[in-house]
Amino acid sequence: MSDEPDVGLRPRIDLHSHSSWSDGTTSVRELFADAAAAGLDVLALTDHDTVAGWEELPEAVAASGVAAVPGIEVSAEYDGRSVHILALLPDPAADTGLAAEMARARASRDERARAMVDRIGTDHPLRWDDVTSQVADDSTVIGRPHIADALVAQGVVTDRSEAFAQILSPRGPYYVPYYAPDPVRVIELIREAGGVSIAAHPGSVTRGDALPLELLEAMVAAGLDGVEVHHREHGPDERERLSEFARRHDLLITGGSDHHGEGKPNELGENLTAPQVLEQIEARGTSGTRLIRS
Repeated sequence: MSDEPDVGLRPRIDLHSHSSWSDGTTSVRELFADAAAAGLDVLALTDHDTVAGWEELPEAVAASGVAAVPGIEVSAEYDGRSVHILALLPDPAADTGLAAEMARARASRDERARAMVDRIGTDHPLRWDDVTSQVADDSTVIGRPHIADALVAQGVVTDRSEAFAQILSPRGPYYVPYYAPDPVRVIELIREAGGVSIAAHPGSVTRGDALPLELLEAMVAAGLDGVEVHHREHGPDERERLSEFARRHDLLITGGSDHHGEGKPNELGENLTAPQVLEQIEARGTSGTRLIRS
């Protein structure tokens, strides 16, 4: 399979984006309108640990003409490292093991966010109400990005990047850990839910060290379907390393923008997935969740 999608090839497919249901800054409808303006044909909605935005996808697709891949970015943890896994086309039912793990992680993340706000509030002008004013509604998964946005609104920092580098840093005095499942277990749960699993930005240099080889090998053994090779946080050498790993294990190679609206500089369509890879993702999904087309 081709490692690098031809930017002139149609359809143009971006398999990683976020809305205001997690830590993006735009609604689902706005996100897909922006995707159309960026020349995309297909966009995956992969909010963190939630499918809350899925019910808005049919209307967003009809309005924009951009097809939707229902998905999730599932949070996991390994040896103190944050590990993110894209679950594409899984069963969204609340009675799956995947849903149960995500619910546990969301509850823990909410408790963590409140504890961090309390700690930060001892030194900076920040209250819980300042954070909740940054989210869509009570269903939004509240995390550090929303605390960052509140800090920006309060004039404590200039942008999210400064907040994460300073006040919200895991090495700082305000950081509080939260529950996240083991990534190998997440792979198993995605498969049980009939979805397709993709290791998200596993070589990210801005999130700490790249995921260790032994973890990636264990994820492959558990049924990992693919690797997000094409991501702005992967340099040329890392893309080649991950591409070689994917080829060696016959894994799908995907690309995505990891777009968060105004929350990050990532632009829709800046990294793409080859059409034949999306075809394989559709063929592998067994949950009954399908692409939504206009």
